[in-house]
Amino acid sequence: MVPLRTLLSGLLGAALLIPVQPCAADGDGHGDGRTVDYRGMRVTVPAEWRVVDLERDPGACLRLDLPTLYLGHAGTQGECSGRAVRVRADTLHLEPLDGAPERADIPTLRVDGPGGIPEARGDSREVRYALRGAGVMATISYGGASDTVRNVLARAAGPVAGRATARGAASAQPVSAVAGPKPVRAQQPFTGAGFDACTAPAQGAMDGWRDASPFGAVGIYIGGRARACAQPRLTADWVRRQAGAGWHLMPLWVGPQPWNSLTTGLSTDPSRANREGSEAAEGAVRAARSLGLAHGTVLYDDLENYTDRTTWDPPVVAYLTAWTVRLHELGYRAGAYVAASSGAKALNEHHDQAPEAMPDVLWVASWNGRASVADTDTGLPSGTHRWAGRRRAHQYRGDHDATYAGVTITIDRSWVDVDPALLGALPGTFL
Repeated sequence: MVPLRTLLSGLLGAALLIPVQPCAADGDGHGDGRTVDYRGMRVTVPAEWRVVDLERDPGACLRLDLPTLYLGHAGTQGECSGRAVRVRADTLHLEPLDGAPERADIPTLRVDGPGGIPEARGDSREVRYALRGAGVMATISYGGASDTVRNVLARAAGPVAGRATARGAASAQPVSAVAGPKPVRAQQPFTGAGFDACTAPAQGAMDGWRDASPFGAVGIYIGGRARACAQPRLTADWVRRQAGAGWHLMPLWVGPQPWNSLTTGLSTDPSRANREGSEAAEGAVRAARSLGLAHGTVLYDDLENYTDRTTWDPPVVAYLTAWTVRLHELGYRAGAYVAASSGAKALNEHHDQAPEAMPDVLWVASWNGRASVADTDTGLPSGTHRWAGRRRAHQYRGDHDATYAGVTITIDRSWVDVDPALLGALPGTFL
């Protein structure tokens, strides 16, 4: 059985915690808290929150499963591991507006004048606010509603917050209305070794690994409600530069998961799971377009392992077939990252009921150490025609540290054999 690649919510990691001061209960009934002064803003967060100084610890991971106030520009995030989380937490990341990256994976609102922090929805439950009066970029993440963390930000921003104008792709926008940078093709035919990491590596790391490592493909987590780590480096320019260097990119969307969770769980009702699959596809396409990933790109849904197949097989199949159909309607290819012992078996067993709705590419996790996409290594029946013909990837080793060109990254390893040109014409009309 492939273990779930979830972050351990009880660990604090190696992040440096900066001293904070207790704050008496205020008139709004927020109770005791912790207060920090940052670039003219006084931020009071609940007492249980961590406070992490990213300038003092540039390797700290911007984790989305622990309530945290992050301060400063993100560094290497070398301490990141894990991919999907059961519970998403409220987090607030404050950094100087000058030098804040032009993130494409989540919406950004410019905030001017007096007032509060307006509500906005992001497909990945992350939203950025450019507080121009304070000279601060504020990024919030949340599990359910954003009210609590928005209120923390509003009290800290005070009179510098107010009227907002949107930039980026909020989830309320129809997919067809989302504009983006000039599209690039980042998936040339590829057979060979690949890796994925919780966050997009720095450009220097990517350049060094391109020359010194065996890898030619890289999995990148572009969004989703169960995404484990923030992606401050993931920009359209980052995508363009990796495609130009010859990397085969494998964009991953970490949608609802086959576990019971109010914030990250998939519905056990196949009808509802079907709707969630369509919604996930629309969110993934918004992110893909904002990142400049061209029509025809294979987008992979990351759906983790489960053991209760009786409960989860029906909604998993409903979710992934809806994901596939909607992506095709929007002009993208569908991939599914699944475990050999669960999702791969479910899709295989239901394949002939709706072959046209099956994912185009199957990326199977089976940590057996074999760099192969053979039937036995991907959990498929021996001699099957399903997902044959350069339509498979096999993640054969899980979280571990790898070092090339003097740069260490926590990765998973895969063997990839994918040629999008062999997947045939896309059905439907692109929106």
